[in-house]
Amino acid sequence: MGTIDVGSTGFMLLSASLVMLMTPALAFFYGGLATKRNILGIMIQSFASLGWTTVLWFIFGYSLCFSGGVGGIFGNLDKAFLNGVSIDSMYSGNGKIPEIVFIVYQMMFAIITPALITGAFVNRVTFRSYMIFLTVWQIMVYYPFVHMIWGNGLLAQWGVLDFAGGIVVHATAGFAALASVFYVGARTDKNSTPNSIPLVAIGSGLLWFGWYGFNAGSELQVDKITAVAFINTDVAASFATAAWVAIEWIREGRPKLLGLLTGSIAGLATITPCAGYVPMWSAPIIGIAAGLTCYLAVQLKNKLKWDDALDVWGVHGIGGVLGTILLGVFATKMINPAVLTEGLWFGQSSFFFKQVITVVAASAYAFIFTYIMLALINLLTRVRVSQENEKEGLDVALHGEKAYDEGSL
Repeated sequence: MGTIDVGSTGFMLLSASLVMLMTPALAFFYGGLATKRNILGIMIQSFASLGWTTVLWFIFGYSLCFSGGVGGIFGNLDKAFLNGVSIDSMYSGNGKIPEIVFIVYQMMFAIITPALITGAFVNRVTFRSYMIFLTVWQIMVYYPFVHMIWGNGLLAQWGVLDFAGGIVVHATAGFAALASVFYVGARTDKNSTPNSIPLVAIGSGLLWFGWYGFNAGSELQVDKITAVAFINTDVAASFATAAWVAIEWIREGRPKLLGLLTGSIAGLATITPCAGYVPMWSAPIIGIAAGLTCYLAVQLKNKLKWDDALDVWGVHGIGGVLGTILLGVFATKMINPAVLTEGLWFGQSSFFFKQVITVVAASAYAFIFTYIMLALINLLTRVRVSQENEKEGLDVALHGEKAYDEGSL
């Protein structure tokens, strides 16, 4: 048994807990944005991922992501059911934390990634089809990209970097969300409005809090890079918030809390791939770019009438793509020695083009696979709810529950 770094291990246990908290936070965020008859229908999808993804991760998910040889697309099943993992096993990446802690931390990422997608098709998808989607999407989209980038697979060997999930989490989930919107179709009720902006604020605040574990924890130990990732996360989110509020205030004549909250999430998503690889002076630039670009993406979505109900594509998809590209601009070995070829800002272009090619390919694959997968699921069980169920609301129609006594609203 190696010597455990107590500080790093304690920090990683805390970070895993913070990332776990992000999934209930997402349920609050999406639940507040949903209409009053679909609050529980969207929240149960996040909590279902919290439970079912853990089962999949224990059985074969961890093994498919983090076992097998170098340079592959998938791992193998050598560590299925956590075979070979003991209380004495140390994480091979740094030898400072138990492998068990690494398993738990990475599991929390696997839980929240498919849950992000659900905001796009709120109050339109049956729970049975969602559970099939949740299972297959992880196996065929999330697991291979984890292995290729974080499991020393094909893309890692090519030199692609992603500190905490711009490609692996946000780009894949965001473009899968867009594909689901195209397949499932628009909501019948065109005038859907959030039922509780205060609930959105609670979810947003908890997501921001949890994101420190998401990004800073991705260093997998406590060192100066951990601190850089932490401050870059907060600074970028803050500048993105300011940029979103400013442009919305100028265009619409008033600042809005919902816009402020959405802008913060855009900044957090965009800094995610960059956090531990870029200098602190670049974080404000990344944040401002996130606020403006994601805002424009949401406006484009509205103009084209894509019914991405909770702006998953515009915030997470575009944020993930933008952050991955900006990583190709600002990455420097002065911050992190894992950066072998520096970014475009520092006079080198090869790494930049690798990042662009990879994030475009990952987004395209997630979009195409998701669309085809939903079509195949529909052959097994109906994906979209009936018009009667949609009108009644999924809380009662599918789950037999109500979030509120409507007489008191």
